[in-house]
Amino acid sequence: MKNKVPQITFAFWLIKIAATTLGETGGDALSMTLELGYAISTAIFLAIFAVTCAAQIASTKLHRFLYWSVIVATTTVGTTTSDYLTRTAGLGYLKTSILLFAMVLAVLAAWHFTLGSVNVNRITNRKAETFYWFAILTSNTLGTALGDCLADTSGLGYDGGALVFAGALAFIAALYFFTNVSHVALFWAAFILTRPLGATLGDILTKPIDHGGLNLSRFASSYVIAAFMIVCILVTSRKSKQGVAPQRSA
Repeated sequence: MKNKVPQITFAFWLIKIAATTLGETGGDALSMTLELGYAISTAIFLAIFAVTCAAQIASTKLHRFLYWSVIVATTTVGTTTSDYLTRTAGLGYLKTSILLFAMVLAVLAAWHFTLGSVNVNRITNRKAETFYWFAILTSNTLGTALGDCLADTSGLGYDGGALVFAGALAFIAALYFFTNVSHVALFWAAFILTRPLGATLGDILTKPIDHGGLNLSRFASSYVIAAFMIVCILVTSRKSKQGVAPQRSA
């Protein structure tokens, strides 16, 4: 199989942040607006993740809309799962973050031990892709807990939390361009941190004004973000096709 991860460019990270923001607004739309609760919402999103992930792994090449559908599914599952652990199960933000961080490390360690690498440029077989999606699922769940932890317990609020995570991502970008730090390690650090950035951005859009949000509709916000993602995916897909040189006939 060809590598089934899109090229890691600025557009990739832009779509990833939009996907994580959509995961926050979409997850809250089911669990809070529709009042389904965290457990039922998690079960629904987990089923969506299972279906889309199975289709993605079964495919022999990259389908961008399917790929990003799985990403969005992991962010919605991450939102409701994290909320369930921190609120319904009563673990709180810190214990949940530590637990999920340990799970992320465990998945990456198992992946590296089994295949010798966690490089996303080598997702060329189904075993590697299975590890890849489990790592993304756990990292996006961790990111939700981290975002809530910083925004709700530090006094920074959602806007302050978003600035902190944006600054952390800028620092990782500087390390990428100006140092010899492992690009694989920097990728996973950035991948984890884009999730709490998206979570805080989603909360800024939908939380009540007296809680530091704009009090926008969760469903309306989700539709707008989804439309933005679709446009970005179409544009990047078109550029990718234009960048492929035509083959000459023999």
